Amino acid sequence: MNQRSRVLLGVIVALCLSIGVTPLAHPQEHPSESNPTQKKPAMSLHANGTFEVTVKPQPTDDKTEGSTLGRMSLDKQFHGDLEGISKGEMLTAGTPVKGSGAYVAIEMVSGTLRGRSGTFVLQHSGTMTHGVPQLTITVVPDSGTGQLVGLAGRMDIKISEGKHSYDFEYTLPETP
Repeated sequence: MNQRSRVLLGVIVALCLSIGVTPLAHPQEHPSESNPTQKKPAMSLHANGTFEVTVKPQPTDDKTEGSTLGRMSLDKQFHGDLEGISKGEMLTAGTPVKGSGAYVAIEMVSGTLRGRSGTFVLQHSGTMTHGVPQLTITVVPDSGTGQLVGLAGRMDIKISEGKHSYDFEYTLPETP
């Protein structure tokens, strides 16, 4: 795919998202939508724990000499308030400046969050500017399934002495 095609694809995706059209979305009725009187307020909650991650480089379609674009697969095992696994894909971009770059990722988490089971999707957006990181990880709206329908929130990741931990601030409707 050439640069012009990539730009055009990006514009199309942005336009689709701005008008609420998502080609990957599947219509799904949540229980609270079928009967609005059953909807209970969301509880503000906090979860934390540790995780292991395996990152594997994957081939890219970019054949440009000197390209710093990369693609990785992610496999995680969560422990603590969130017990489960996730699988995901990451795209990366390096720069000629040491300590600067960016990544985006999407991962599907499957497990139990403080006793409630289901799946949900996390969206990552990270940049590093001269070694200073900035990372945002959010729950994709309406991606929760099972007992995690209605999940919303934001996750922070900390790495200390090679160990990964998470801090997850989230809301979840009370169970009926």
